[in-house]
Amino acid sequence: MIVVAGEALIDLVPQPGRYGSPSRVSPNADGGLPDLAPRLGGGPYNTAVALGRLGSPTAFCSRVSADAFGEALLGGLRAAGVDVSYVQRGTEPTTLAVASIGADGSAGYSFYVEGTADRLFAVPDQLPPGTRAVSFGTCSLVLEPGATAYEELMRTAAGQGVFTALDPNIRPVLIPDADAYRARFRSWLPHTGLVKLSEEDAAWLGGAPKEWLAAGPAAVVLTHGGDGLTVLTREGGEYAVPGVPVDVVDTIGAGDTVNAALLHRLAAHDALSVEAVAALGEDDWHDILGFAARAAAITCSRPGAQPPYAAELGR
Repeated sequence: MIVVAGEALIDLVPQPGRYGSPSRVSPNADGGLPDLAPRLGGGPYNTAVALGRLGSPTAFCSRVSADAFGEALLGGLRAAGVDVSYVQRGTEPTTLAVASIGADGSAGYSFYVEGTADRLFAVPDQLPPGTRAVSFGTCSLVLEPGATAYEELMRTAAGQGVFTALDPNIRPVLIPDADAYRARFRSWLPHTGLVKLSEEDAAWLGGAPKEWLAAGPAAVVLTHGGDGLTVLTREGGEYAVPGVPVDVVDTIGAGDTVNAALLHRLAAHDALSVEAVAALGEDDWHDILGFAARAAAITCSRPGAQPPYAAELGR
């Protein structure tokens, strides 16, 4: 079982129409705005759905609203085969993220998070039986009081010998004190087996992957958009794969798909432990990274966070 811990939210994605390009949410000459279509989302949510579609036994650990959006989010998890029995419920509204899509398909976000259900996540009494890994990241590690609860779960899981993965997925607009967050990120590293992040996130965080590796993780995976992925290992290995060419519709959910694909493929290599990740060689990493690159390309080829199913990727 792979557990994904973090937020589930609704992305409001601009749609093309009589106001032209969906790449921005701003008034047009006649005061009109592009239509916004609700899409199921949130970094951890997308990761859980992607894992389920790939066939990994997956559970989602979060707090989800009892409103209509929350019901739809749970429905999406169930449709992907994800166990939702560890999802807490609340009467507060669902978090909303308004997306803007750039000319190159890249996505930016503004958030409506005050008083929303996922912020009140409480540490569960226990993880699902058979849990081999727990994945953390994105808004859930920023917004209090839930951020402290997720951090406690991370430390507890790592202390019990469970493999932990971290995708910080930085959203600067949500971080009031950048230096405090950077220090907090470094405090997580001794409790983390795998860090996956974009090169933009790495630049924002400062420091260097080699410094982070010395603090605890067995490997750091950097994504470079269409240029592929690189892994740096604690033992000094550095391996890379190119991106998979694709006509990009948008990049929503691409990084989350990479996160899921890495965990899924690590499980296939029986490498969901710090020791096993440390023992992986060049051929292993080329297989793992290549699988993640192919999965992300499929997600980029269609609108919104629509990660691939196992059958779309072959072996």
